[in-house]
Amino acid sequence: MGGVRFEHRYTYRKAVNIIMLSTTGLLTLLALIPLFWVTGYVIVKGGRYLDLDFFTRLPAPLGQPGGGVLHAIEGSILIVALATLFSAPAGVLIGYYAARHPNTPLGMGVRFATDVLSGVPSIVVGLFVYGVVVVRLHTFSVLAGGVALAIIMLPTVIRSTEEMVKLVPPSLREAALALGAPEWRTAISVVLPAALEGIVTGVILGVARAAGETAPLLFTTLGNDNFEVIRLAKLAIGVGASPWEIARLILTQPVDALPLTLWKYSQQPYPERVNQAWAIALVLMMLVLGLNLMARVWLAYRRRR
Repeated sequence: MGGVRFEHRYTYRKAVNIIMLSTTGLLTLLALIPLFWVTGYVIVKGGRYLDLDFFTRLPAPLGQPGGGVLHAIEGSILIVALATLFSAPAGVLIGYYAARHPNTPLGMGVRFATDVLSGVPSIVVGLFVYGVVVVRLHTFSVLAGGVALAIIMLPTVIRSTEEMVKLVPPSLREAALALGAPEWRTAISVVLPAALEGIVTGVILGVARAAGETAPLLFTTLGNDNFEVIRLAKLAIGVGASPWEIARLILTQPVDALPLTLWKYSQQPYPERVNQAWAIALVLMMLVLGLNLMARVWLAYRRRR
């Protein structure tokens, strides 16, 4: 009698397990459908308009075919590089402090501020930078765009650094301190190198998020179809400008970026610009996917080593 009851119970559990696994798999497939649908649609629509001119030429006059988005590519590189320069060192140091002093008033304040900042809409960040940077400099600029994207990147860098530092075995830090190394030397030479793979992953993910932002750039960089770094540098060198003056000239110029150009081109009544908007969408999608993939590959490589 007991054996029959056990067999019925086993059969019931097996049936429930099969039903739940099937339901989970079906819902997973349903969740993946929008991802593959959007990805495939953008590849089909944008892939046909990608060519060498798209990456190497400035925009053609309105209503004429051809041209490219070199200005937006250069602008995106400059803005994201500047944002990374601003956010990565500060975010790593803040994350290290929050991990090492979690129960202090400042440590708890840092975590609370990070949570709040990660939930602030990006357009609010752009409006804030407009009032703080653009109004004071009296111009839209690469610098303002870099500051806005740096603020957006900070929560990702801080959180990833904090979690990775917590995973470092305390014995490593204690051994360094026992050998007489000061706290700052221990952090730079022992703790942060041990957490480097997670920190780099966090920075890459922060870059991937910032590279696709449009709203903050509407208030900070505005756009510039004629921006070209090499041409500006040559003009500045031709008049005898110093490296500092060249950098200042470039950083204070209004500039375009890929997401901002995509937003502008998609609203224009010219088919050529709409087609290029699809191509920009494909480039942006591949950029974000590539950065995320790079982060995963880097993390897997470091773990194998």
